[in-house]
Amino acid sequence: MSAAQQPARRDLARTLAQFPAWDLVVIGGGATGLGVALDAAARGLSVALVEAEDFAKGTSSRATKLVHGGVRYLAQGNLRLVREALRERAILLRNAPHLAQPLPFLLPVYGAKGRWFDQWFYGSGLLLYDLLAGRQRQGRTEFLGAAAAVRLAPGLQVRGLAGAVRYWDGQFDDARLALALARTAIARGASVLNHCAAVGLNHEGGRIAGVVVEDRESGQRHALRTRCVVNATGVWVDAVRRMDRAPRGDLVAPSQGVHVVVDRDFLPGGHAILVPKTRDGRVLFAVPWLGKTILGTTDTPRHDLPLEPEPFRQEIEFILGEGARYLARAPTRADIRSVWVGLRPLVKPPNEDPGDTKALSREHAVLVERSGLVTVTGGKWTTYRAMAEDVLAHCMSNQLLPARPAGATAALSLAGAPACGERPLSDAPGLHLYGTEAPIVQSMPGADRELAPGLSEAMVRFAVRREYARSVEDVLARRSRVLFLDARLAASIAARTAAILAEELGKDFDAGKSLRDFRELAERYCRLPPQPAQ
Repeated sequence: MSAAQQPARRDLARTLAQFPAWDLVVIGGGATGLGVALDAAARGLSVALVEAEDFAKGTSSRATKLVHGGVRYLAQGNLRLVREALRERAILLRNAPHLAQPLPFLLPVYGAKGRWFDQWFYGSGLLLYDLLAGRQRQGRTEFLGAAAAVRLAPGLQVRGLAGAVRYWDGQFDDARLALALARTAIARGASVLNHCAAVGLNHEGGRIAGVVVEDRESGQRHALRTRCVVNATGVWVDAVRRMDRAPRGDLVAPSQGVHVVVDRDFLPGGHAILVPKTRDGRVLFAVPWLGKTILGTTDTPRHDLPLEPEPFRQEIEFILGEGARYLARAPTRADIRSVWVGLRPLVKPPNEDPGDTKALSREHAVLVERSGLVTVTGGKWTTYRAMAEDVLAHCMSNQLLPARPAGATAALSLAGAPACGERPLSDAPGLHLYGTEAPIVQSMPGADRELAPGLSEAMVRFAVRREYARSVEDVLARRSRVLFLDARLAASIAARTAAILAEELGKDFDAGKSLRDFRELAERYCRLPPQPAQ
């Protein structure tokens, strides 16, 4: 299906309401839900997906932007998970090269014995990483001296630097990848609708027979008949399970991950930094991404599930403090351009104390209730495709869906592929993120009028016409990543963005409310918890 043939949101909503019975209804438009919808549609099943907010509104837009095989899992000896992740990394880099690309990392070692112990300890593990990747490895692990390390990463702290290990993983634009999954599923016949909430489950004879949805744009409710329902709502899966009156305890213990964004000159060059063991035993990344540097992440238990979580004071202090140890120029609060928080859906083992989320599983779990509700949670972006295959295998083995062979998405290019942008994802945003659709963007009004670096008026129009954006937030947080890169800049262009949306969406669009909501959100991304009293 070409972009010109792509159905508008109103057409998707009409199909959703009028289709007599679906094979599968997916609740949740993050990485996992979209992966399931695409896989099922690619196998020829009739599929509907509803997302209460926007695609990747929650955790799936707040990743550390890494496509990785799981170095930490290697340290834990979980070779099966590492092999799976390395395989899926290669598939993702191949299927969406404009949105997922290889990225070199430096693992610096410090101290007198670092050269001989830490460097060889970590280096030997990363050589095993290469071996597990086999022909799918992105580059060769190398042992570097201090001078070579600083030459590749000029922002690295040189005091006490003994050397480094260079290895390869990948990075991506998570929100735009989610959007590519949604649009590719639609091209395969799925009805995928954002801003449409699942508000109830219908049962017949104790089994799930449908989902009640509410289109938040029109206010209309519809009962969707279906033979199978997949609950893929991330940290919110237990709320959907309670709709089903599931008798067992909660599946998820949420963990909060905070990311701080500073200017690129804190880490010039194209290499990311991995600190494998901070002072409290956590992992710290410094990642060049879309012209900025991301520092993170934390791992803090939470017992509530806010849609827009905010950082705790100790998390900001931890990131800035560790950043000061490993970067030549110490980042301060004044250097922060944006701070954003994601909630990880960590799988909670039975009777386990959720107080230490580092001990909980990063792997996914699939649970089939007596009613037939299929719930999936956990996992990570890199393995979204393998998770989708596992979910559908559970659906088919439980006779909830007809058997269809797996592998339909292993070589399925996503929207905008196969063109790979001439610029890496570490560079500032621009047309390269649109892949083969860049000429379509350029054909729209306002291609020569820039709202912010890498964001033109034409891109806003493309976001509405082809990418299902319905609000200022949809555009500036996820179609463009301005909010995540520089929250104050995003706030400054919000009014112009709202005006373009009003032109595109017409009288039904409440520009004033959309603008007010976004400005309040942007303020959250600028706001830091108060410092302790001196």
